[in-house]
Amino acid sequence: MFGLKGLLFKSVAPAHLPDDVRAALDAWRNTPAPTLDDFHFHTRYVIVDIASRGMNPESDQLLEIAASTVQRATILPADALFIDLETSADNDAPADEASLDRQLMAFLQFAGKAPLVTYHVSYVGGFLQRAFRERLGVDFQPQWIDLAWLLPAMFSDKGSSVMPLDHWIGVFGLDAGSGRRSAMENTLLLARIFQMLLVRASAKEIDTAARLIDESRASTFLRRTH
Repeated sequence: MFGLKGLLFKSVAPAHLPDDVRAALDAWRNTPAPTLDDFHFHTRYVIVDIASRGMNPESDQLLEIAASTVQRATILPADALFIDLETSADNDAPADEASLDRQLMAFLQFAGKAPLVTYHVSYVGGFLQRAFRERLGVDFQPQWIDLAWLLPAMFSDKGSSVMPLDHWIGVFGLDAGSGRRSAMENTLLLARIFQMLLVRASAKEIDTAARLIDESRASTFLRRTH
């Protein structure tokens, strides 16, 4: 499954990249993709959320990237990453470009080529794809699992259509706190929801990452076209 994706990840690094980023990018590209045919328990899933100024991935600014992980059915607090890409709050000066490139590279190194889990791939993936294309020259097309479309397919008794994330937070009785949540707080909530989804998926014999990715794609396609 990752054979084609491996080709899609490859492109030409921009000339502006610092040498250390260029070397890290080459190493990341040459990293073998994990097998997706093992049981969920053995797969490292990376849960991703972002913050942006505006909702249009092609024109608005990406401000934050947050990621946490689920592996061996456990959320690993030490295996998490938060990146602040926002410009200086004092003078609105643009962030140092080399620093920006290193921050984006840090996310690629953290995620590796693991399957990524988020809520609304079109939003999160759109912003990430543009950032990695423009800054690192990477055609970023990982294996996505979209909970916005997959949750109604797995838990049709609790919601049969795409709903706001807060609907599922309430359905599963999670404490979301009060006020606006950060991207990192969202990844931890999504990780807890994802743990419950894995239990339901395994009961339906969707017991590997490959099958879950296929189910996510099918759910997205069917619900968008019907």
